Amino acid sequence: MASGSDVMERPAVPTGTPPAAPARRWLVPLLLCAGWVLGVAWRMWLSRHIALPIAHTDEDSYLNTARALAGGPGGFSSENDLLRRVGYPMLISPAFLGDRDFADSYRLVQLINAMVNSALLPLAYLLGRRVLRLPRASALLAAVVAATLPATAFYAGVAMIDTVMAPLVVAWLLAVHRWIERPGPLAAATVGLLVGAFHLLHSRGLVIVAVHAGLVLLLFVRRRITAVAVLAALLPVLAMALVNEAGIHVLGNKVYLLGSTPGGGTVAAVASGQGVVRVAAAVTTQLWYLVVITFGLAGIAWAAAVRELWRPRHGDATRWTMGVALVVSVGVASGASVILAGITGKPLDAIYGRYVQMLAPFWLLVGLGVLLTAQRRVVLRRAAVAVGLLVAGGALVAVRLAYVASRGHSLRYGGFGAPDLMALTGGWREMRPVVGTLLAIGACVLLVATVRVPRLRLPVLGALVVVNLVTMQVIDQRLVRPMAASTAPTPRVADVGVRPGERVWASTGVHYILRFNLSHQVTWTDVRWFREQPPAAAQVVFTRWAPGEPDDWDGARYGFVRLGGNVRQHWAAWRRV
Repeated sequence: MASGSDVMERPAVPTGTPPAAPARRWLVPLLLCAGWVLGVAWRMWLSRHIALPIAHTDEDSYLNTARALAGGPGGFSSENDLLRRVGYPMLISPAFLGDRDFADSYRLVQLINAMVNSALLPLAYLLGRRVLRLPRASALLAAVVAATLPATAFYAGVAMIDTVMAPLVVAWLLAVHRWIERPGPLAAATVGLLVGAFHLLHSRGLVIVAVHAGLVLLLFVRRRITAVAVLAALLPVLAMALVNEAGIHVLGNKVYLLGSTPGGGTVAAVASGQGVVRVAAAVTTQLWYLVVITFGLAGIAWAAAVRELWRPRHGDATRWTMGVALVVSVGVASGASVILAGITGKPLDAIYGRYVQMLAPFWLLVGLGVLLTAQRRVVLRRAAVAVGLLVAGGALVAVRLAYVASRGHSLRYGGFGAPDLMALTGGWREMRPVVGTLLAIGACVLLVATVRVPRLRLPVLGALVVVNLVTMQVIDQRLVRPMAASTAPTPRVADVGVRPGERVWASTGVHYILRFNLSHQVTWTDVRWFREQPPAAAQVVFTRWAPGEPDDWDGARYGFVRLGGNVRQHWAAWRRV
């Protein structure tokens, strides 16, 4: 091993060593298949309490679009024309084929999510073996740690695109490594197809498309790839962009957009010194968050990746892959912060980790690779960098929160901004940057100390898996279950007598979450909205039910009779006489 190496080279097999027995050769694939099945079952078990969407309005947008793609009625979407994507609705649209209740379709969406999300396990194992050169046992357990990471597993239970992103990131960076290692049109096309998938799925894919274009240009200028490989790498991206446009064309006007296109507000938000500082603080918060939720391992990985860029020791493939991953991490965090800064009408987020969470498993694996294979002094140096990042980042986050509070404002802090950070720090109502920093530093020091003892390495990885499982259980009990219980309208639409085929409208006086979840249960038509007087075409309406209050809706004035509802949830269903 080279002095100061971060990752060990694959040990040479002595001449004359007999090949592995057939049974042993099949052991790892069997374990990966079994792990994938268990991962799907675990994710479905975690989502058992979620019978209706809890992440509004993202889930509503994807579900309405998926239903329309499957040939059913459409509905609204919170997307805008510029950033509209149909990749995830395409993926889950089979759940809406046929005539079934929404609850059944939603459960099928969760199953599709679980199957895709659990694919992170074999992908993480391949990354550990091919890029990080880990032994089989260590690669397997490290893959389980990555696959159970709450930043990844949390989104499998809801109809959100984030369930796909983490496996796709690992698959893409694996493909980049393979392409640099063995250039060729097929490898280039594979990378291009995965980049195109990012573009088809979400607007953050624009960052990855830009990085991909830069990578292709650099490789071509340095004569590492041919013109044929350039075309092979770029054409799939163009093809996926065309698929997205074709999907939008197929939808027509069945799905109507309510989102505003980023424009002057976004530019104004960053076109000043104060705006730049605000965005920089948001970027730092997201990067600090990544280091915390990976117990310092992301910081160790970043230090190793930067070292690899300046003084490569593991070949060009690793060097280029790490460089791409670093640029994408900063790019996604920056892009998300700029877009969010331009959204008007609501306070800024204290943290919005959704966009960078997809990178957490990759950096966790790289950090584990450093801990498990590097020399002691190298590990200590990398860990010192991680601790420095945690301290500096935590201090900046604390100062940011204190400054905003001193000005009489507050930053928004919701359950989907960083659920794992909430569970790890106990910060269910506010961010606790000092607690997060101390927790991550303690975990990082403990990991560095224990993995140096060979017999403790596998038990330590097993302990990380247990921490992930416990964290997910805490999130389920403290966040998911209460949210599912508070956002589910009772009784069901069918139980109050709403019949299939009836034209249904909903009043904007009904709280938007209950209005959305009532509307989802109407699977045969698109539920439109009205303010006070329902349109003449409406046969059934959902309205506010609040006796004694000024905004209580009296359907008798418009020729309706109340079917039922829930006065405590302030909604009622009415049918026209």
